Amino acid sequence: MKPARVSGQRRYPPSAVGLVGVVLMLRDVGFTLREVKTFVASRSPAGDGWRELYHRKLAELDQRIARAQVARTAIAHGLACPHEDIFECSNFASGVGAILEGRSLEEAHEETHSH
Repeated sequence: MKPARVSGQRRYPPSAVGLVGVVLMLRDVGFTLREVKTFVASRSPAGDGWRELYHRKLAELDQRIARAQVARTAIAHGLACPHEDIFECSNFASGVGAILEGRSLEEAHEETHSH
């Protein structure tokens, strides 16, 4: 049911404000709009469906954080490289080669710096 109109403007119930706050908060912690919709739909007095969504999002965030930490370390090592031209660095070339062979950035970086 659509909200009533008064002078051409829709009038939403106070509960809509709370729902907007939920959407904004979930968006700010990384949920997609599709995930927010699932979250809101999963609400029930005895339901625990939202916990599964939270567990999945937490695991996703942990993976993103780990990838970002590896990327940060790789960039910091690049900045510490003594070569004027990074393309002349054997570590950089080794890392690029490992990536081209299908290894992840983390694997390539570990392999390059484990010698």
